[in-house]
Amino acid sequence: MHRTLSIPVAVEPSIPVPVQPELLSSVNPTSTDRQPAPGAPPRAAEPPHPRVQAIRAFKDNYIWLIKDPTGRKAALVDPGDGQTAAQALVSRGMSLTDILITHHHADHVGGLDVLKARWPDACIHAPAHPRIPGADHVLHGGEQVHLESIGLSVQVIAVPGHTLDHIAYFSAGFGADPRPLLFCGDTLFAGGCGRLFEGTPAQMRRSLLALADCPAQTLVYCAHEYTESNLRFALRVEPGNDDLQRRAVQVGLARALDEATVPSSLSLELQTNPFLRVSEPAVMAAASVWRAAPITDPVDSLAAVRAWKDAG
Repeated sequence: MHRTLSIPVAVEPSIPVPVQPELLSSVNPTSTDRQPAPGAPPRAAEPPHPRVQAIRAFKDNYIWLIKDPTGRKAALVDPGDGQTAAQALVSRGMSLTDILITHHHADHVGGLDVLKARWPDACIHAPAHPRIPGADHVLHGGEQVHLESIGLSVQVIAVPGHTLDHIAYFSAGFGADPRPLLFCGDTLFAGGCGRLFEGTPAQMRRSLLALADCPAQTLVYCAHEYTESNLRFALRVEPGNDDLQRRAVQVGLARALDEATVPSSLSLELQTNPFLRVSEPAVMAAASVWRAAPITDPVDSLAAVRAWKDAG
């Protein structure tokens, strides 16, 4: 029996920043294009894919459940809480066929022993790391993985930064819904990115650029409900970003009702996420002010913005 190790988890603190009250009157849906019509505010979350469901775990984790066409079989992404994930499967009358792991942190792999004990034939697809117990299919990035029982094919993308072993899973399309899917763990968050526990700013910059190369309509399924605090910080970096202001209002309203703000879309992240916008003049200028030194390189900009957020 493997032991689950206790390791740091990327906890993002709330940073109170006021949002313009006049934006409360402009709560409408938006297009998923990269450039929405002026004044069309973003949703708090995109309509979810019909075959992907959220299982809430711990304080703010999402375990993603991916269904087969019959609704009788499922894959899980990052099941850190085995009991909660198992109960979700049993209550839906589903059996577990596959598990996708993005990185080795305990809140992403802590449920593997429980799940394998109940469904021993389930295949664990995971990056190479000694803290990931019982991986059946070791991945490094660049592979194509087909989950035959689910009918899902994913491309594996190496995204070091948060951790060195981190990978993401991209699907160009799944079932009747044509929108691509991205399961990105703790690399790209809605409105933010993961802390650099092991990697460097240059690695995180390359990883985020790799994810940003996905189609604009891609649904971004990250692993935590950090969006509200992420956007509060983003408003400190880009207070003049109208799309960001509107998104912050939508997300605040949704979170007041305990509604999810994931999935987002890549197009929305490109418009409002400061870590995908580190080459924008406004972000570089804000980073320069915070660091009290001129910044002209996107990697330096990302490093400064990340350190700024870590400082609280």
